[in-house]
Amino acid sequence: MAEYKDIKGFKVQTVSTDPAASIAATGVWASGGNLNTGRRGQAGAGTQTAALGAGGGPGPAPTTSTADTEEYNGSTWTEVNNLNTARRLFPGMGTQTASIVIGGYNPPGAVAVVESYDGTNFTEVGDLNTARYAAGAAGLQTAGLAFGGAPSSPTAATESWNGTSWTEVNDLNTARSYLSGGGLSTAAIAFGGDVGGTGSAATEIWNGTSWTEVNDLNTGRHSLGGTGPYTAALAFSGTPSPGTNTVNTESWNGTSWTEVNDVATATTELSSAQNASNTSALKFGGSPGVSSTEEWTTTPPASFQKENLGQVFYNSTSDAFKVTKDNSGLPLGAWSSGGNLNTGRRLASGIGTQTANLFAGGETATAKIGLNESYNGTSWTEVNDLNSGRGGGSSFGIQTAGIVAGGELDPGANTANTESWDGTNWTEVNDLNTARRSMTSMGAGTQTAGLSIGGLVSTTVQAITESWNGTSFTEVNDMNTARQLAAAHGTQTDALAVAGSNTVYINNVETWNGTSWTEVADVNTARQKLGGTGTSTSFLAYGGNLPPTTGVTEFWNGTSWTEVADLATSRSVGGDSGSGSSSSALASGGSTNAGPAGITTATEEWNAPAPFATNVTLTAS
Repeated sequence: MAEYKDIKGFKVQTVSTDPAASIAATGVWASGGNLNTGRRGQAGAGTQTAALGAGGGPGPAPTTSTADTEEYNGSTWTEVNNLNTARRLFPGMGTQTASIVIGGYNPPGAVAVVESYDGTNFTEVGDLNTARYAAGAAGLQTAGLAFGGAPSSPTAATESWNGTSWTEVNDLNTARSYLSGGGLSTAAIAFGGDVGGTGSAATEIWNGTSWTEVNDLNTGRHSLGGTGPYTAALAFSGTPSPGTNTVNTESWNGTSWTEVNDVATATTELSSAQNASNTSALKFGGSPGVSSTEEWTTTPPASFQKENLGQVFYNSTSDAFKVTKDNSGLPLGAWSSGGNLNTGRRLASGIGTQTANLFAGGETATAKIGLNESYNGTSWTEVNDLNSGRGGGSSFGIQTAGIVAGGELDPGANTANTESWDGTNWTEVNDLNTARRSMTSMGAGTQTAGLSIGGLVSTTVQAITESWNGTSFTEVNDMNTARQLAAAHGTQTDALAVAGSNTVYINNVETWNGTSWTEVADVNTARQKLGGTGTSTSFLAYGGNLPPTTGVTEFWNGTSWTEVADLATSRSVGGDSGSGSSSSALASGGSTNAGPAGITTATEEWNAPAPFATNVTLTAS
């Protein structure tokens, strides 16, 4: 008779208390053998014990690139035959003995050169259609992808390699350079990157035809290392903001990113063994001229500590058999304090992510203002103001490329004015078709593809939806339920609008598919002036006014709403919509009562590392 351990792969263990249930892997970085020649921006390929590092540059600002190539055997690096074309800042893909290296930078600019390595020599093969450097790559020597990078400025261009030539295919949703990724030509992942000098947290999945935006990294960054398939990737080190490198490492489980153990040395423009896994990765080189190597390893604990899905164990204290099950994607996260705003206000526009955010406009107790502050994950810095001080406008985009549309001016007039942010200045662009206020950052999308939703015209609550194409707004299908002061987030083709008010406070929720709105399950707590961020299948709604104000936080898994941990500071009318993801959100400013009094500078950060598993008792029926 077969034993349970033979069927399931492990034995039922006895414990006195339930171990922590977790889907996320843990691991540790350890020192490996140094490169013979320290350098940055190498192409990396292979695995942790059989890696390839080619090209790169030797210093912090090299005027020349190198063709030097080294192979790693798990202990030491050995110099082998050089590239034909010296270059730096380029990706590789494949194995140590069968790989290709793609594009790169060789002064004075980007190159399209591609070379194939057979374990002994490099041979030039078909060039990229678009010369680029600082791109991402995924795949093998005979079938792969090159995506993003910079011909001169960040691009979204993606090209597919069939072993002979490159074909242009569908672009990334977010143009960026200095990004990383992994996987295969038909199933890839792209994450991080540089957008206007700031590290991006954007993550996208490739299904063989197109890219889809999924949950962001917890820490946006560029010039990072990365490896692994699209269901189990690892992201490490890199640059979140100018002059700052991070030691942060994150593990991807196919749904969300979880912070795991840090690298020993924070580096930028580092390289990684692109064909490795998220359980056995390799990090080497970096700027300026780093020669160190680090090896990431995850191993099962010697005794049972953390559980896997399907793990059965016996709790001797409660005298019960238990099993670890998926918690339906529920993020068991918590709010913690972030850096306070310099100027407290409500009805502001929040744009970006938790670690790279803008807080633009809003109103104090006495006036509408155009004040604009930028957040780096730690503190707020005043940057250039909006041209028109306003509160209650719609906003979307990222910290370096955003839109604010509509809102209320002093002394109470609605505006259709729209402004575009380039990372430094605001510029007036084409107006909304319908001037309105009380949208409370009720927007969704990017600087070139967004939505402005609902609001108030005179005393009439609106169901209006307008779509932005990067140049102008076009009216599209209305919501089923008119609302103001709601939360909305997502993309131009996939968004969620949550709660708000019309004649009463509502708990109605609608999802947008790019053409029309559909009513879905209601949020548990009807309210207005709330914050919200995420996607149509993974959304976080928080705070608001009942009255009084509330800190209630609810999570949407695409089917139903579940209450999770509350905000520490109950508040309404912050600038929260659009600020992050359902696993990494930001609540900033707002008011601690229903009126303009009680305006706060408090910032809180929501972190839910993973859709955790849960231990449940097995019962007989």
